[in-house]
Amino acid sequence: MYHYLKLSFSLSNKNLAQKWLMQAQVSPQAWQFCWVLLRPEKVPEIQYFGASALHTKISRYWGDIPAEQYDTLKTQLFSQIAHFASGSKIVLTRLCVALASLALNMMPEAWPGAVSEMVRMFQEEGGEVDGRARCLALLELLTVLPEEFQTSRLPQYRKGQVRGALGREWTAVYPLLQQLLRQPDSPPLVKARVLKCLSSWVLLDVPLNESEGLVEASFTALADPELFDTAVEAIVNTISQPDSQRYVNTLLKLVPQVLQLQEQLRDAVQNGDMETSHGICRIAVSLGENHSRALLEQVEHWQSFLALVNMIMFCTGIPGHYPVNETTSSLTLTFWYTLQDDIMSFEAEKQAIYLQVYRPVYFQLVDVLLHKAQFPTDEEYASWSSDEKEQFRIYRVDVSDTLMYVYEMLGAELLSNLYDKLGRVLTNTEPTTTWQHTEALLYGFQSIAETIDVNYSDVIPGLIGLIPRININNVQLADTVMFTIGALAEWLADHPVMLSSVLPLVLQALGNPDLSVSSVSTLKKICRECKYDLPPYAANIVAVSQEVLIKQIHKTSQCMWLMQALGFLLSALPVEEILRNLHSLITPYIQQLEKLAGETPNPSNKLAIIHILGLLSNLFTTLDITKPEEEPGENAPPIKSAPPQTGPNPVVVVLQQVFALIQTVLSKWLNDSQVVEAVCAIFEKSVKTLLHDFAPMVSQLSEMLGQMYSTIPQASALDLTRQMVHIFASETNHFPPIKALFELVTSVTLTIFQQGPRDHPDIVDSFMQLQAQVCFWFLISFTLGFSLLFRVLSLKFPEAPTVKSTCLFFTELIPRCADVPPVGQVVQEHGKLLLLAVLEAIGGQSSRSLMDQFAEVLFCLNKHCFALLTVWLKEALRSPGFPSSRVSNEQKDTFSQQVLRERVNKRRVKDIVKEFTLVCRGLHGTEYAADY
Repeated sequence: MYHYLKLSFSLSNKNLAQKWLMQAQVSPQAWQFCWVLLRPEKVPEIQYFGASALHTKISRYWGDIPAEQYDTLKTQLFSQIAHFASGSKIVLTRLCVALASLALNMMPEAWPGAVSEMVRMFQEEGGEVDGRARCLALLELLTVLPEEFQTSRLPQYRKGQVRGALGREWTAVYPLLQQLLRQPDSPPLVKARVLKCLSSWVLLDVPLNESEGLVEASFTALADPELFDTAVEAIVNTISQPDSQRYVNTLLKLVPQVLQLQEQLRDAVQNGDMETSHGICRIAVSLGENHSRALLEQVEHWQSFLALVNMIMFCTGIPGHYPVNETTSSLTLTFWYTLQDDIMSFEAEKQAIYLQVYRPVYFQLVDVLLHKAQFPTDEEYASWSSDEKEQFRIYRVDVSDTLMYVYEMLGAELLSNLYDKLGRVLTNTEPTTTWQHTEALLYGFQSIAETIDVNYSDVIPGLIGLIPRININNVQLADTVMFTIGALAEWLADHPVMLSSVLPLVLQALGNPDLSVSSVSTLKKICRECKYDLPPYAANIVAVSQEVLIKQIHKTSQCMWLMQALGFLLSALPVEEILRNLHSLITPYIQQLEKLAGETPNPSNKLAIIHILGLLSNLFTTLDITKPEEEPGENAPPIKSAPPQTGPNPVVVVLQQVFALIQTVLSKWLNDSQVVEAVCAIFEKSVKTLLHDFAPMVSQLSEMLGQMYSTIPQASALDLTRQMVHIFASETNHFPPIKALFELVTSVTLTIFQQGPRDHPDIVDSFMQLQAQVCFWFLISFTLGFSLLFRVLSLKFPEAPTVKSTCLFFTELIPRCADVPPVGQVVQEHGKLLLLAVLEAIGGQSSRSLMDQFAEVLFCLNKHCFALLTVWLKEALRSPGFPSSRVSNEQKDTFSQQVLRERVNKRRVKDIVKEFTLVCRGLHGTEYAADY
């Protein structure tokens, strides 16, 4: 075996080797071979495996170790650690982790004072190991001990006991760390390990006042470049512990120490030392963010806390563009949320006092954030990589979110402030004003207007009046102008007289491919929110839209948005005008589709057909002539609506006109699932929008769907059938064609099941969703053999959506077995097949992520077919090796009893199934089960 172990590291198939090594670690023989693998003559890789095997056995199979061997194991581990103190670092760390795991399992009863003994053992003179190596080994052991506790799988009650025992051991650790950190002759490596050890122990919620001296020494260590990073981690971890807010006096002592770092911070910024400025900023932010409320409440120290806030403000406004010149400012944004929340949570009188101090600070913050959000010069921006541009875009979104939040504190005065600044910028004739400044101010407006109701702001009319005065000579500025107009779409709906000021800008931008996303999305918002005020502009909007569509200026997704915008626009017009505009808008596409339909299918015309069908789908998604149903409030203005409509729905008229053409397209492309999906999408979106107005199309569409599905079954046809059934099955006039369609697709699909559906998981998925949703009188009136459906789960589909929809079907069907005799008969005759499939899945045939779905089927059977399930379970679990060879008869009996006992608590059944599936897979008690 050892020979194989040596070879395994050079195997080309690393996965196979890794699997073998994992199995070796958990084998009973691991106790013997792990010590052999640690012998000095072995290479470090082999030694590392031996140490890892030891840790695995101790941490996961503690119950296998007899109590009388605890002390022997402890002694052996101490001996190995002492040996490797001067040897391989990775092996030493692994041995320390193994000893840490041993200590955690023995504490506090079997090994009281474990940490004190560790410190004593390594401080004793003697042996061949020098003092420095022993010291570093001890620090490594003390560092991994709390880390191992954090990841250990100790039972909850033991975790509490061990945490308490470790907390009491801090008194043995603190003096050692203090001495080593303050000792002038301590090497930098030792000091760095001390700081790392402190970072580890504070995760155990060590009281802040009990580590005060170490934190102070950590601040001193910041002056040493070699210790800077580890000192920052130690300080941040210490003051970030939730429990530390109880020690206000200690926190107050920390504030001056942080403020003393300002000179070092400014020097770092001036010298371009991003690492140092980043680290100091982290310290300031962690103190402010974690303890702002505690420090705010110390009224007599308000000036020092305000100084800390201003220091964080400096970090927010740190010079340079994120992320190219600095990466620090983003760290501070959460602090401003926290400080605002804490101030606004005070009672009114106290809040008013704090607002006097901090409102000016937040107005300054707005200026700083808008400055940081400014684009660099065109030349500099052009030199950025695509990744840097994307990070900057995300950063601006974070700034936008912060501005939106700050509005809650500053209110309408913030908008007035932004408006005044924008007005001054636009009326300033000096050439010093850059487009970046204008864009940032507009971005501020956009950030607030996107999420805050600005309908009652008195500055928005002035802003709308200023927008046409902006000299738009840059793509980024033009984009922000567009997005700002889009953010004000709801305001424009209440103030339609202002549409004439901004609509020409939007229509002009439509012709610029660089403004594709912003201009199209803005037009869509305006058409959606203001459609009842747009009839005077409709002809112009349609004409411009047609022109850009014909010129193919925009990408496919923007073309789809544009059609949605036109759908909103046309919805508010009289039917005659809708039909006239539809005719001019879609006739070119219908002519192109007719031409394409006559061509031999090829990849090029396929894309063109899908594009045209997509345009029609998106147009019909939003073209809705029904009146809004909302009733206006008592003092609200009356809701605007389109004029009363008479005659057939325009969408239905168009669909009827192009129906034959669509059938022609289908006849040539029926084998192509993407084209079929695009055809079905037209009708599916129309049905969702029109609902019962789609009624004139039901009969011919049902017939076409039946023909499509009979010829070549596809999932998209089933999804459309589900929509039709959902809306029209309950209507007497439409029941016959809908029923015929349902019976046809069911018959065809069951034939697929008989032939083997493994190659059609998408069809099975959609079919099961259809079956789960339909009214069950279809099932009663339908006489096909539903026993086939009960074999679906046993096919063990690897696709999770298919299994989920299948389980959903059964959880809908089974509850009806008592009140619907045909369903009851089917369940009685074939329910055992279903149970066997469920048990096979739980036994390991299906993904663990699907166990909740199988548990729900099991729960349904137990709740509604208890007597049958009792018999079926007994018969099924009697088979040797079923559902897994890893479970004993006793474990199967326990599982059966637990399931049958739970007829009310579904959550409990899910837990039982999860537990049993782990046992079946041999994973119970392993790391794979830890997060399950």
